[in-house]
Amino acid sequence: MSFAERRARLAALLAERGQAGLLVTRPVNVRYLTGLASSNAAVLVRADATAVLATDSRYIETARSCEGVHLKETRDVAGDLLEPGAAVEAHHLTVAEYHRLGGAAPLTEGLVEDLRRVKDDTELAALARACALTDEAFSLVIGQIAEGMTEREIARGLDFRMMELGADRPAFDTIVASGPNGAVPHHSPGDRPVRKGDLITMDFGALYAGYHADMTRTVALGEPSDWQREIYTLVHDAQAAGRAAVRPGATAGEIDSAARGMIAAAGYGDRFGHGLGHGVGLEIHEEPFLGPGRTGRLEDRVPITVEPGVYLPGLGGVRIEDTLVTRDPLPEPLTLTTRELLVL
Repeated sequence: MSFAERRARLAALLAERGQAGLLVTRPVNVRYLTGLASSNAAVLVRADATAVLATDSRYIETARSCEGVHLKETRDVAGDLLEPGAAVEAHHLTVAEYHRLGGAAPLTEGLVEDLRRVKDDTELAALARACALTDEAFSLVIGQIAEGMTEREIARGLDFRMMELGADRPAFDTIVASGPNGAVPHHSPGDRPVRKGDLITMDFGALYAGYHADMTRTVALGEPSDWQREIYTLVHDAQAAGRAAVRPGATAGEIDSAARGMIAAAGYGDRFGHGLGHGVGLEIHEEPFLGPGRTGRLEDRVPITVEPGVYLPGLGGVRIEDTLVTRDPLPEPLTLTTRELLVL
């Protein structure tokens, strides 16, 4: 789908709502609609599908490659684009900025984000490549992990391999949590050396062409104990149940329950506190979000993660995560590394 087609879809929504246009100021949404990645840009999309893209002198030459939009060079990208009757993105503008713009524009929230949920072929290809780079980096690093390496060294190894293989950069700050640190879902890797008997959780992903991969694997350094095998098997089976529940029409809450119910039934419900997953694309965390009580339904071609975990303070934890795409009748996995427990 071209950027012009994306803007046409937005224009149709605006026409349905009786709005003259939308001033898009959120950078990720500007990129989605025009292709321009900039720290200072905005695009006005009108209900007739015409569009004006504004940016400053640092990005104007890059913006000339954006097809089908009129260009305006300015520092005040929002102030110089807003037209009477055009709405603004309430979830991005600050209150101060809104009042600077006159405080009278209609407010909208999430219009472009709703369009971004369903990915086109170009987006899915970029995501698939990002996930392939993530898989390959893991396969290279996993054979190098040895007792005495620090969490930080393992994280740097994953980051280096992803970029060496062709990633733009890591999609987010890589997590490596060993031993008792595995009980902290978003532990920042430090100088703790990994030891025999540790579970090691690695949560990482490659960024490719602006699209974010996300994968988590937990491995054992040395023969795992009974409790480690128990919670690994539980999380493995819960993750499989969550993946199996992903289909067009399923609600985010139903998918979450498929995995969370298994963990709760095993007596570890209070050790799984975060949501089951989230959408991925131009952002590492975007709609839809899978969690208890979430009611939104999945459409076809929506990339999401499924990432249950069990975390035992003082001991460690297990999380297994994959990126997959909603398909009918079965989801398409994009991260393909084995989910079985690897013993190093």
